[in-house]
Amino acid sequence: MSASESPADPGHVVVIGAGIAGLAAAHRLLGHGARVTVLEASGRVGGKLLAGEIAGARVDLGAESMLARRPEAVGLAREAGLGDRLRPPATATASLWTRGALRPMPKGHVMGVPGTAAALAGVLSEEGLARIERDADLPRTEIGDDVAVGEYVAARLGREVVDRLVEPLLGGVYAGDAYRISLRSAVPQLFEAARTHTSLTEAVREIQGRTATAPTGQGPVFMGIEGGVGTLPLAVAASVRARGGEIVTGAPVTELRRTASGGWRIAAGDRVLHAGAVVVAAPAPAAAGLLRAECPAAAAELSAVEYASMALISLAYRRADAAVLPEGSGFLVPPVDGRTIKASTFASRKWGWIAEEDPELVVVRTSVGRYGETEILGRDDQGLVDVSRHDLKEATGLAAEPVATRVTRWDDGLPQYPVGHHARVARVHGHVAKLPGLALCGAAYDGVGIPAVIASAYAAADRVHEERGHTTDPVGRPGGGAGE
Repeated sequence: MSASESPADPGHVVVIGAGIAGLAAAHRLLGHGARVTVLEASGRVGGKLLAGEIAGARVDLGAESMLARRPEAVGLAREAGLGDRLRPPATATASLWTRGALRPMPKGHVMGVPGTAAALAGVLSEEGLARIERDADLPRTEIGDDVAVGEYVAARLGREVVDRLVEPLLGGVYAGDAYRISLRSAVPQLFEAARTHTSLTEAVREIQGRTATAPTGQGPVFMGIEGGVGTLPLAVAASVRARGGEIVTGAPVTELRRTASGGWRIAAGDRVLHAGAVVVAAPAPAAAGLLRAECPAAAAELSAVEYASMALISLAYRRADAAVLPEGSGFLVPPVDGRTIKASTFASRKWGWIAEEDPELVVVRTSVGRYGETEILGRDDQGLVDVSRHDLKEATGLAAEPVATRVTRWDDGLPQYPVGHHARVARVHGHVAKLPGLALCGAAYDGVGIPAVIASAYAAADRVHEERGHTTDPVGRPGGGAGE
């Protein structure tokens, strides 16, 4: 398409970014009857969802599971033809590697915040257990408009709860620091409950009770996909193309400008597109660069969003060599214990389809990297394999040589949600709302989990659709929702 070509019709929507957010937005827009073009800077679709293999076994090299008690991710998977490949974990029994031993992950918590001190012996000291019991006697803690998870929980239950229970769970989701992460943005249900309860443990027990009696509370909490969650964006991309959408990879957008007619001009390499609307589904730094000319206030806010980097180390073992692994799906590691890895997943135990593909192979995965950590991620791939094997041996006794290893690095992979994140997001959306035909979506806004990212994509698609003057009930709508 040349720069001199006449502007496209108002029904043309350009989506910038072909991660799961951009693909979900494109899928939704096609249901609304729009003509859709997706532009992706890299050479592949999928973003942080990536399917791969090790020693011939199909595995995920990015996120491996989806929250199943929200409808967006499993709904999109079914629409994309993956319904018969949805699989719950074969086991969801995880451990904590803390105080020199693998200990059962306590039940009855909300993101590591316990509702009772029961079953925490060994994880917490006697003093830490007693500190939880004092929560009911403390006066209400005013949390205002927002507060750091660690700050609030430590004030109510003590730092041990934060350091040994909350940190490993939040670290797995955000690769962040519990003492910086926003309670309102990261654990919104706990934030709301804490505003109406004097006791934090009582608030946790109420949330647990609501979850247990909810219509979706009886099914699996998480769901995977046979072949890997990384197959989801591939299936959605195929569906988008089959329905007439265009997806162009290797097409970094270099300019996004409003036109005199009220539409948008998008330059990507030697292509210049004209569209009635644009959905920007790129990470915050890239989105900031695209918006700098037309929406500098939003660009400034997005430029301040910080990211954490991490790496996943996949190791394949002969089954006989891996017999020392304990039961369960893996373990989390509190950073206070000074270990290098922050988690390990026994992938062949967790996902039955991996074990079925090669019964003589056991795949284990570790992760490293939290916000602010740079030294560990500066090591070469072999260095990351070596520290992973060292920690696995210390935790489980697994000392055998793996038959294959693979390191996947996610530089600036996870946006951070510090205190005040919700207010920043509101300001960004407020600035963007002044520009008709423009919407944003992705992990930088209302949740980093796959369902939350898809929900943000649906909201962005619905917004530009409604501005085009069409009805608000899309074809095949799988359900929406707010961020996590």
